[in-house]
Amino acid sequence: MMYGAIEAGGTKFVCAVSDKQLEIKERVSIPTTTPEETLKQVFDFFDQYILASIGIGSFGPIDVNEKSATYGYVTSTPKTAWKNFDFLGAVKQRYGIPVAWTTDVNAAAYGELKKGSAQGTESCLYLTVGTGIGGGAVVDGKVLSGFGHPEMGHLLVSMHPDDDFEGVCPYHGNCLEGVAAGPAIEKRYGKKGYELAEDKKVWEIEAFYLAQALVNYTLILSPEKIILGGGVMKQTQLLSMIKEQFTQLMAGYVATPSLDEYIVTPELEDNAGITGCLLMAIEANL
Repeated sequence: MMYGAIEAGGTKFVCAVSDKQLEIKERVSIPTTTPEETLKQVFDFFDQYILASIGIGSFGPIDVNEKSATYGYVTSTPKTAWKNFDFLGAVKQRYGIPVAWTTDVNAAAYGELKKGSAQGTESCLYLTVGTGIGGGAVVDGKVLSGFGHPEMGHLLVSMHPDDDFEGVCPYHGNCLEGVAAGPAIEKRYGKKGYELAEDKKVWEIEAFYLAQALVNYTLILSPEKIILGGGVMKQTQLLSMIKEQFTQLMAGYVATPSLDEYIVTPELEDNAGITGCLLMAIEANL
């Protein structure tokens, strides 16, 4: 029995096929262009296999409410070709098998809970800090959703006293993503993050915004682990700075686990999302 996974990102789709033991037999990377072009390549890949089920973790916003008329659609994305596209419907129509559907960050959170940094827990939060900022959570062993899915990157934050940047989010200006995602760093300083590695002030300001978000997530969800991934987090000095700011902002109000165990990086590294998608595919067929 073979299972398919689609980690649908804003710049590329990663597709994989595995057995029930999560041993990946083949994986491909496909550029994200239009639905027609991208899905043609996705289907060409999966058509080689007889699949029991598929798990999809998609860039968003997407509709995850099964009672909604647009369940399975990509909704208000800035990627105009994908706006209001019935992604789940297209995959189901092609294969007629069970298909699990969630966000890319929810899939990553689930992968880390089952096979990565949060193994042995029932809850975790996964935040990716890169081209955008997105968060997913698992609570009581289940991916978190309500009328929709969390949009943790658009949390409103207090501005750093030394930062008057207007932000880059087209919806909210200086929300978390607007001031702390990769493009915000580049626009504020005129250089990419990796070119600013030695500039301590840059990362103090970045840590201030991310720590604010983590304090808020902690106060609302009390996850057993917070996992920070994405390209910006590859700045190795950033993690300790976030923990320092987190301690200051929390001000002793909530006794969290040791921060070295509580705020961590993904054990599965860049495979968290695809692992989560495969796990969801296997469970969709049970």
